[in-house]
Amino acid sequence: MGQSTRTLSREVRRGTAARAGVPHLFVVLSCDRPSAPAMRCSLEHVDEVMLGRADRRQASRVDGSGVPRLTIGVDDAWMSGSHALLRRVLGSWTIEDLGSKNGTLVGGRRCQRAELEDGDLIELGHTFFLFRTRVPPSGDVLESGALAPAAAGFATLVPSLAGALACAQAVARSTVPVAVRGESGTGKEVVASAIHALSGRAGPFQAVNCGALPPTLVDSELLGYRKGAFTGADEDRAGLVRSAHGGTLFLDEIGDLPLTGQAALLRVLQEGEVKPIGATRPVKVDVRLVSATHRDLEALAAEEKFRPDLLARLGGVTIALPPLRERREDLGLLAATLLRRHFPGREIALSCEAARALLVYGWPLNVRELERCLQAAVVLAGEGAVELRHLPPAVAASLAEDAAPTGAGAPEGLAEPDRRRREELVAALRQSGGNVTAAARVLGKARVQLQRWIKRYRIDRGEFHR
Repeated sequence: MGQSTRTLSREVRRGTAARAGVPHLFVVLSCDRPSAPAMRCSLEHVDEVMLGRADRRQASRVDGSGVPRLTIGVDDAWMSGSHALLRRVLGSWTIEDLGSKNGTLVGGRRCQRAELEDGDLIELGHTFFLFRTRVPPSGDVLESGALAPAAAGFATLVPSLAGALACAQAVARSTVPVAVRGESGTGKEVVASAIHALSGRAGPFQAVNCGALPPTLVDSELLGYRKGAFTGADEDRAGLVRSAHGGTLFLDEIGDLPLTGQAALLRVLQEGEVKPIGATRPVKVDVRLVSATHRDLEALAAEEKFRPDLLARLGGVTIALPPLRERREDLGLLAATLLRRHFPGREIALSCEAARALLVYGWPLNVRELERCLQAAVVLAGEGAVELRHLPPAVAASLAEDAAPTGAGAPEGLAEPDRRRREELVAALRQSGGNVTAAARVLGKARVQLQRWIKRYRIDRGEFHR
């Protein structure tokens, strides 16, 4: 990046403030050009943020007025030159529209001035921003183009995830085993493949779905067999482990591997050799192991459903992939990657309603669901922009839910569907002690969506704090 996007502050604030994190503003998604770089901007040591149209996407620090100001320019023809101003007031942040032609929207609602809360979605022209109150400090301005991930699947604007992926990159060329954990669809195999790409190993990337291995055949599938070892063994078979010789063995959903298969795998890791069924002597094998699971292996080990000695061999480095609902900052970056993969060389645009729905939806099936959604939507849109009607019903409905009328505003004035939703939200907040992230996980909704509902139903989170 150029001079305008250099780090604005070289010092990381010490003490409690640094541990708690600092406010950040993310440029997440441009409707007219989803492939445009995303941007992460720290608001530490800044009291104002000027947002407006520019020839190219950039950020710069200005102190001429005596007020520390960050200026963010976005190449969006629908934004005004001086569109909106963020201002720090007594520790809180507000946004004010500066008389822009197309207005300022917060949470899908047009406003002249609003106080910002964590997870607020800001819409200026055809560009979406995300405001976060506490993000670990990691440099002030970082554009996705400057991330320079060493392999596909390693790009992120979320500092905590970036740290974990940097650790994986550091050990990629070693033989240290890597365990990738996360919900189904979070991209565990993508990360495993990226580690293999960085490893420099000449052998193949062999992916094994442990949950699909029949318990009665797990040993023969993993270790292979010699001709005549059993009925039906008409020829020698190398097995999945030897098929990865010289490369990477990726064991997906290793928590589903039967105990017999766990014992066989343990020998491979301990001795570096495989003894095929029917063979009289073992065969040396050189594999790099990467495992993945969405299950709690420690709990399985405590229940004697997973071997503790194998568990100890798997976790040289552990990478936790957050669900998509907890890394909304990366949604535009991920969408751009997926669109390039499936529609290379094609310029694709989104309507503002469609983009808003993508950012509000909770994505219970994570990145895999986002991929299928975008594939279908682009095909349905043909040569035109992706509209709300091209999205799956569940995704489109999330936008309608988020914009649902509040009735009289007070609980007693709510319609029955809103009353039920408020009761569910209150129960989840009570269960989580007022923690919105935990409550969102309980309800299977996006954190930003819960923030909207908390405002709409006038819920005081303070009464739930433990």
